[in-house]
Amino acid sequence: MTTALATATPATIASSTQVLAQRLGTLRPQVAIVLGSGWGAVADQVQDAIDVPYADLPAFPRLGVAGHAGLLRAGRIGGRDVLVLAGRKHAYETGEADGMKGVIRTLAAFGVTLLIQTNAAGSADPVMRPGELMLISDHLNLVQRSPLFGDSGNDRFVDMNNAYDAELRRQARAAADAQGLVLHEGVYAWFIGPHFETPAEIRMVQRLGAQAVGMSTVPETILARHAGLKVLALSLFTNMAAGIDDQPLSHAHTLAIAKAGEAHAVKLMQVLLASLQP
Repeated sequence: MTTALATATPATIASSTQVLAQRLGTLRPQVAIVLGSGWGAVADQVQDAIDVPYADLPAFPRLGVAGHAGLLRAGRIGGRDVLVLAGRKHAYETGEADGMKGVIRTLAAFGVTLLIQTNAAGSADPVMRPGELMLISDHLNLVQRSPLFGDSGNDRFVDMNNAYDAELRRQARAAADAQGLVLHEGVYAWFIGPHFETPAEIRMVQRLGAQAVGMSTVPETILARHAGLKVLALSLFTNMAAGIDDQPLSHAHTLAIAKAGEAHAVKLMQVLLASLQP
């Protein structure tokens, strides 16, 4: 079992930052977007794109999940300079939560101030249906693992109040409403996976107040807040969670429904990037 500790060192982060500076020239985006399943088409919207494979960045992970390309693309969407990260390392690949540590710390060192996270999620709320989108207002770290295990110093005790920036959420809701786009809001519960949840676990998170369940996002949010970045996060519902209907759950089904919801996801992202004031 490997962790990110070997790659997320000051030396590899400095080296990755230098590679980005060399490849991107004068381009210094302050907004980075992590693309989850169903959000890959956002990368196709980047204008004047410059691509940097994760393999060229020493602090970045090697990925092993279908739908996650392992590519950083820099350019412009909606008139805004952005870094788009096609793929993330999931905790279920190693059992550890620190797979994106080098990525987030490189982004912060490069000057990013806002991290927009996206994911595919299961809906634990019958009102929120597959193909629809949800703004994450808070999360439940049910796994009770942290990407900061092994760190030292007082700054590892990160304040997780307002983890998903309230003002940016307000702006996102207003932008979606102005365009007539359906955008739910709720709490995201993190399960480590890779197996799906049981009906009893879904009943548990419903009682705890969660509307969405998934296998990502929370570790990156903790890392981003530790690095001083603001966070905005969005879920694309790809299925109803276990026990809500009788649809069998599989990663293939997740990818298929995510593909069907891409246009809605891309439209919302374009709207947000054109209107957000971080």
